[in-house]
Amino acid sequence: MTTQTDRVDHELIRSAAHVAATRCRGDNHTMAAAARARDGRIITAVNAYHFTGGPCAELVLIGAAATQGAYDLDTIVAVGDRDRGVVPPCGRCRQVLLDYFPALKVIVGTNNGLRTVPVTDLLPESYVWADHQLGAEESTPLSTT
Repeated sequence: MTTQTDRVDHELIRSAAHVAATRCRGDNHTMAAAARARDGRIITAVNAYHFTGGPCAELVLIGAAATQGAYDLDTIVAVGDRDRGVVPPCGRCRQVLLDYFPALKVIVGTNNGLRTVPVTDLLPESYVWADHQLGAEESTPLSTT
């Protein structure tokens, strides 16, 4: 069950919607994403669809943010072209976003409107990649037997 964490960042949604309306062309670019960095900047990107697969807008955005020196994102949203509105991240994007930004907030659409939720709510009982890398703190054993 998701819990609301913040008011919805409508400026972020407008930014993604603008990119979707003006930069998405044909079948190669159908989704736009916008994220607010901790310093307030808004970074945008579009997906790069290809029949062999391709990165979603959220994943392209991670690279675009890094090229702009934004390594700490606060909130992200994806918007579909052709006025499809806010679209939640796919499973792969949810996992990558969690791994890169465990405190990230994600704007999603629900039957009751838009909500801002922690990325961890989108992947309950999730696998956190960083927790399983060499040098990660030892976890408490589940059983003492």
